[in-house]
Amino acid sequence: MLTLFANFKGGTGKSTLVFNMAIWCLSQGKAVTVCDLDPQRTVSDVADIRAEDAIEPSLKVVHALPDKGKERGEWLVDVGASDMVSLRAAVRAAGRIVIPVTPSQADIWATQHFLGIIAEETAGSARPEVLGFVNRADPHPMSRENAETFEAMQALDGIRPLEPKLVQRLTFRRSFSEGLAAFELEPRGKAADELDALAREIYT
Repeated sequence: MLTLFANFKGGTGKSTLVFNMAIWCLSQGKAVTVCDLDPQRTVSDVADIRAEDAIEPSLKVVHALPDKGKERGEWLVDVGASDMVSLRAAVRAAGRIVIPVTPSQADIWATQHFLGIIAEETAGSARPEVLGFVNRADPHPMSRENAETFEAMQALDGIRPLEPKLVQRLTFRRSFSEGLAAFELEPRGKAADELDALAREIYT
């Protein structure tokens, strides 16, 4: 299946998410291809780090969408919000769309706009499954922003909010710069547990 990880707003951590999810899928024995349509090519760069350091499993990255219905295994798509042509094409090709939402009102508004784009691009055809979750969640236990963001997602039409969230942790930044998924860098860390819970919601 082709899964698009995207939002209408930049800075939601989608490239880090795509990379970690891809390595998680590989760890589960799935055949994985990442389609990096983001002009910044961030996932391509981190895949190069893995190749240079001979880190296994290696990550296959391409830069064009497959013909619809002809993808094999799991395809994960990263696309920049600034490239609307590629974003809309990826929406049309997707069987599943995962929207990372950071805890802010601006991100809720952006998500609402993105849901409108999804509705436009899939009108008259089978609509992909659309999932949302809180990404870069506030780590403070007394913060209300995480819960308020989740509640706001529940009020939106056309999206199913997932309860697992990814907290903004240093592990994600450190691991990414070293070409490692969070669970590879700190197998028993909180980031690894959060990633596993989210991945199982999406893929199982």
